[in-house]
Amino acid sequence: MDSLTQIVLGASVGEAVCGKRAGNKALLWGAVAGTIPDLDVLANPFQDLVQQLTFHRSLTHSLLFAILISPVFGLIPKRLHTKSQASYKDWTLLFFLGLITHALLDCFTTWGTKVFYPFSDYAVSFQNIFVIDPLYTLPFIICVGMVFFYDRKDPRRRYWNDAGLLLSSAYLLVTLLNKHVANDIFQESLEAQQIDYSRFSSRPTPLNSLLWSATAETEEGYYIGYYSLLDEEQEVSFSFFPKNHQLLSPYVSDEKLQELLQMTEGYYIVDQQQDTLLVKDLRFGQLDGWGEAREDFTFVYQVVPENGQLTFSQKPNNIKKARELMGALWQRIMGNKEV
Repeated sequence: MDSLTQIVLGASVGEAVCGKRAGNKALLWGAVAGTIPDLDVLANPFQDLVQQLTFHRSLTHSLLFAILISPVFGLIPKRLHTKSQASYKDWTLLFFLGLITHALLDCFTTWGTKVFYPFSDYAVSFQNIFVIDPLYTLPFIICVGMVFFYDRKDPRRRYWNDAGLLLSSAYLLVTLLNKHVANDIFQESLEAQQIDYSRFSSRPTPLNSLLWSATAETEEGYYIGYYSLLDEEQEVSFSFFPKNHQLLSPYVSDEKLQELLQMTEGYYIVDQQQDTLLVKDLRFGQLDGWGEAREDFTFVYQVVPENGQLTFSQKPNNIKKARELMGALWQRIMGNKEV
């Protein structure tokens, strides 16, 4: 999830662990704990693109990292706040839960989180919530923000914090239910259109959990379709994209290329522009896939063979165009297919 959401979750966890003993200091250190895992981006200047992509949400998001580093971080507030009633055990638990809840929340998004790293490179990904979802974050911010206004012993402090945790957790459950409903519609449409697929995955579109996209894999390519829970008709139209995986055949032995392809979970197509191969990650869809689908895919990786080796770069996104599409996206979420 986005950094603001993780800060709020961390603060709430900190309050739940030792708010009664540490007051607003618990919120502060909880926010710090919720931020730490995403500091893995500080390694970016020392890594190439593939290393950045594979390292993010790995070591610092792992259960092992939380277990090993929490006792170390727990020493900091213990030594800074010597008059606090919170014990070293309290601070250690605060950091452990702040770190692990950050990783667990990321597991619900599309990107995937290597919770079991370094023992496994498997990225856990339930794909039921977009990385930025206002309906998850805004009520959470309001509830946790209210905690600041009460004394640490005031019972209303716990009331507001519990409300934030319950509302955010309930919304996660709603997104899982929405995904289940959308999946049924996608499967029914695929069968009705006699599309013989080997597997499919679904995920929410930006900023909501009503409009969903699905990608179904066949032998020759992928079918991508969109469905909003507010659509009047339950029939989904699918667009076909050929795999063109054979374009990468001369380079299949390249280790970094294999790491890049593994990150896409096998949902990728390949195009070629002169000497550049374009690996397009289908999991995040086209910028306007739910509409006219004239824009490129959100994540496109440029692979260029040079002197027997491959160089990798990421094609920049059109941020201005993305902003212009927000109004049309809202219309599509509301069930208007004519956008």
